[in-house]
Amino acid sequence: MIEIEELPVRRGNVPFRVARGHFATNHSHINYYIDISFQKTRLSEAKDVARQLAKHYLTEAVDTVLCLDGTAVIGTCLGEELTLQGRGVNSGKTIYVLEPEYNANSQIIFRDNVVSLIRNKRVLVLMASVTTGFTANRSIEAIGYYGGAVAGVASLYSAVSTAAGLPVHSVYDVNDLPGYESYDYRDCPYCKAGRRLDALVNSFGYSSL
Repeated sequence: MIEIEELPVRRGNVPFRVARGHFATNHSHINYYIDISFQKTRLSEAKDVARQLAKHYLTEAVDTVLCLDGTAVIGTCLGEELTLQGRGVNSGKTIYVLEPEYNANSQIIFRDNVVSLIRNKRVLVLMASVTTGFTANRSIEAIGYYGGAVAGVASLYSAVSTAAGLPVHSVYDVNDLPGYESYDYRDCPYCKAGRRLDALVNSFGYSSL
C-alpha cells in the first residue's frame, strides 16, 4: 500500500507530497516517490508553482515553454507569469506553450507545423521532477537539434543542481528531502537485499506491484 504524506517543508502554498518505499523509474531505482499530481492538475497549485519558478527567469528571454511530464497547466501559468506587464524582459510579449511528441525510440520530435516554436527560439524546459538529469539532457539535445536555444530548466522537484551544464531551478530540491537516493538498478541496495519493488513510477504517477 502506497501512503502519500505531506512534508512540513513548504514553499509558498505549494505542498510537498511524497511516499517512502522502493520504486523503479525508467532510469533508476529511488527510495521516494514525489507526488505532483495536484500541482499538475489543480489550478491554484499550478499557479503557485508558476509564481515560485518565474522569479528565476525574469531576466531571461523566453519564447517557448516546453512542458514535459504533463506540466502543460503549470507551463501555461508560467508563461502568464513571465509576460505580466512590468515583470522582466518578457513583459507584454507572447510566449508559446508546447508539449513534446516522442517517437518509437522515446526520442523527442517536433512536427513541421510546430518546429517554428523551437527553431531560433529561446526555450524554457519545464519538468515535473529531475532525478537523474537523463530526461533533461535528452530534451536539451532535442532543442539544439531543431535549432533552438535553451533558456533554462525548471521543475517542481530536483535531485540535481545542473543538467548539461545549465542550472536547474526548482521549487523543492534534494535538501528538502534528506535521505533521498537514486540508484542504477544494477547497484540498488534494496534489490540486493531482496526487497521487492513497491511500485513502478513515471510522470503519470505510480502503479503498485
